[in-house]
Amino acid sequence: MKQRTILREASTHGKALHTGQEVTLTLKPAPENHGIVFRRVDLYGKPEVKPAIELVNEQLVRSTDITAGHTKLHTIEHVLSALVGCGVDNVIVELNASEPPILDGSAKHFVNLIQRAEPVEQEAEREVFVLQDPISVTDGNRSIIALPYDGFKVTCTSADDRGIHTQHLSLDIDPETYIADIAPARTFTVYEDIEPLLKMGKIQGGSLDSAIVIKGNQILSKEPLRFEDEFVRHKILDIVGDLALLGTRLKAHIVAVRTGHKLNADLSKAIYARMRAKPEPKALEPIRRDRRPKGPRIIGPDETEVMIRRILDMLPHAYPFVMIDRVTKIVSDTELFAIKNVTINEPFFVGHYPGNPVMPGVLQIESIAQAAGILMLRQVDAEGKVALFMSADRVKFRRAVVPGDRLDIHVKLTKVRGKRIAVCEGVCTVEGQLACSGELMFTIMDIPEEGL
Repeated sequence: MKQRTILREASTHGKALHTGQEVTLTLKPAPENHGIVFRRVDLYGKPEVKPAIELVNEQLVRSTDITAGHTKLHTIEHVLSALVGCGVDNVIVELNASEPPILDGSAKHFVNLIQRAEPVEQEAEREVFVLQDPISVTDGNRSIIALPYDGFKVTCTSADDRGIHTQHLSLDIDPETYIADIAPARTFTVYEDIEPLLKMGKIQGGSLDSAIVIKGNQILSKEPLRFEDEFVRHKILDIVGDLALLGTRLKAHIVAVRTGHKLNADLSKAIYARMRAKPEPKALEPIRRDRRPKGPRIIGPDETEVMIRRILDMLPHAYPFVMIDRVTKIVSDTELFAIKNVTINEPFFVGHYPGNPVMPGVLQIESIAQAAGILMLRQVDAEGKVALFMSADRVKFRRAVVPGDRLDIHVKLTKVRGKRIAVCEGVCTVEGQLACSGELMFTIMDIPEEGL
């Protein structure tokens, strides 16, 4: 894929979130292999800084900040996220202050700015780092994992300490998806955190125009939520921006649970160390359906169970992301039971958590989603089709799942629209004890001709 820059300059103006300063941001075209570079026009000599993970400040609180010599940049994650999300590789970001304007707290206005500047293709090929082995970082009950994947995908669970606003979403990120589903999601905070942040000198320019405030069960904002799961979408927005500090595009599947800027930066550091330690491979060969064991592409009406080889035929997933070992009982077109045997060999146990391995809750939800996908494919010919997870609601986690456990999965379809979109209720148990539950939505889509 070719590198891209912008055709013309474009500017925007507003108040910075943490410093409260009035600031103007201007995007300018840049040549091939230039990268994303910030220029402080308010400082003598107009110093330039190319964001990199080694420049990140150690203590990250509610923003991603970098320092190069005497030049500092604060809260650059939304700008980076918009540029990477829109597929822009080479650009100069001029600022007349240390921090970009917060605008409405999302990346939407930066995306509009990029579109006004008009992205254009260049001659040089884009560099991409292809992750070959899993990498994980944890901090208490927070974790973020990078898995090998032929593309860039983010699976994220956002939750507060009370478990009231738990949200989950999994998306393959490309410019179209980013612009429609990620960029409009606004930043948010818990009401009780506002005073401590003010005492730290943070959010001096914050208001309900630029952030969502969660107060108990109430959502305080100038406009209604743009998505039911806007919080987790903004978490994905931040992940995209923070991983831009690698300085190159990444092929990987990021699985995050209650992550933040500090944890995102720690994962970026671990990936960067891997990039420097090993020669970059030319490509990660995609797993195509025609290389898998061949079998019927539809579950017959008389079949009551499905073994692993048939599961691999029906699902687009491969190691290490197949979360079903067997469908043990198909009760009807709308209900089935499946199992996932959890062993110490699971790659996510390397970092989740060292010395106390626990299966990430997000992967328990993924097992429900995969079981629901198989159930939906029972109703249609699976040839040329794939079941994709869209969203999750009312997710609850009740019990830790550890090596040696067998995850019993029970899925029941509650709504089906045109054999394309479905809603299901799913429950995972271990030895009869509830591990997790939730309501999931997914869709059946045609596989592109080039395959997955």
